[in-house]
Amino acid sequence: MYTYIQPALHIDGEWITNTSGGTLEVRNPADETRLGDLPLVGAAELDRALDAAQRGFKIWKATSAWDRCQTLRRVAQLVRERHERLAELMTLDQGKPIQESRMEAKAAADHIEWYAEEARRGYGRVIPARLPSVRQTVVREPVGPVAAFTPWNFPINQAVRKIAGALAAGCSIIIKAPEESPASCIELVRCFVDAGIPNGVLNLVFGRPAEVSSHLISSPVIRKVSFTGSVPVGKQLGALSAQHMKRTTMELGGHAPFIVFADADIQAAATVAVALKHRNAGQVCAAPSRFYVHADVHDAFAAAFRERASRLVVGCGWEISTQMGPLTKGARVAAMESLVADAVAHGATVGLGGTRLRDKGHFFAPTMLIDVSPEARVSYEEPFGPIAPLYRFDTYAQAIERSNALEFGLAAYVFTLSHKTAVDCAADLESGMVSINHFGLALPETPFGGVKDSGHGSEGGTEGLEAYLTTKFVSELGA
Repeated sequence: MYTYIQPALHIDGEWITNTSGGTLEVRNPADETRLGDLPLVGAAELDRALDAAQRGFKIWKATSAWDRCQTLRRVAQLVRERHERLAELMTLDQGKPIQESRMEAKAAADHIEWYAEEARRGYGRVIPARLPSVRQTVVREPVGPVAAFTPWNFPINQAVRKIAGALAAGCSIIIKAPEESPASCIELVRCFVDAGIPNGVLNLVFGRPAEVSSHLISSPVIRKVSFTGSVPVGKQLGALSAQHMKRTTMELGGHAPFIVFADADIQAAATVAVALKHRNAGQVCAAPSRFYVHADVHDAFAAAFRERASRLVVGCGWEISTQMGPLTKGARVAAMESLVADAVAHGATVGLGGTRLRDKGHFFAPTMLIDVSPEARVSYEEPFGPIAPLYRFDTYAQAIERSNALEFGLAAYVFTLSHKTAVDCAADLESGMVSINHFGLALPETPFGGVKDSGHGSEGGTEGLEAYLTTKFVSELGA
């Protein structure tokens, strides 16, 4: 069994364990044992973090892009060296299998390295002038101190994109990390500190979400807000940011369609579907959660899905054989039970699972629901758990209409052997990301973000750096 850490905040170069906001107990979702007590910020610590971020921004903005790049490269190296410890901590308080935790920790280094290189590419441009002796230039500058809010389902992955993107651009940042799964994020920040990030440039806090967000976003120090989380909270923070004219990036919830056409490779589609649906116990904003399967291949796909999902090993994350761990929050188990009961009441058949597992821990069985009604809650509420509802369709138009029917638009998946169908789906699906015949999302060099209620702006790719830059136009008449 792995050992936990002493939870702490990091403000202005100092690790802090005694705070004015009290503490919150952190528990292991697999066996519900107490792991430690997390210190929470009060107004005093938030004001200190704001002062630190303001001073840190002046230092970091004046640091050359080359030097920012070199510092971030050192961070990436430390993350690679420490990935095993980062993974162990993530498995303890978040619950995911150790193999998934290792993948997330290793991927964090790739994200940091990508942004290290992007730090040197915040290019401007020269605009040809209409008059002689006039030079017109466009300069890209860091937007200023950033307030970032990250969720519990990917404690490293979500934090590292915001931290590395902001720092690469020359911004300072205050990140409010998840109280449910804090340890791996604490150790991630330690890698930045040990690599030589100046005091005040990176500050880590935990606290009561509404109090922290209102305090930070309303401060004149903060010039940019980045949030990953639910649609309702994202709308609240977006409205608060708008009151203070703060720029925002919002990566909100999803309810991703997974379309299987009659000409698809059914076995390949089922393999990808089961892997994506049960990764992190379904607690993934881009996870497929509405399976639209052509009537001609519906039963074959359902059988292939059931066969693969029924063989998944569900257990504690630190057991090497485990393929799916517990849900992070106990309330999510009750939510799964409620969604299944509602779907059955609306005429669905439980093709697999549908029940809670074990007396202790937040475990729920991999679940497949067949012939789900569009009136069932799982059809329009993001399940955020290991539930796969299946729906039959007959025509291309039906598949697209149903996929686009909700206000979500984060990710969409398509399986077809027809190039025309693939091209048409890419154009017709109302989604920020479309992956066809495989899983191709969330790499450091690719943009990650949604449309409609799933948010705006992107993380990753060149777009991830641009989110933290402003545009300045300079027109000069030579003497």
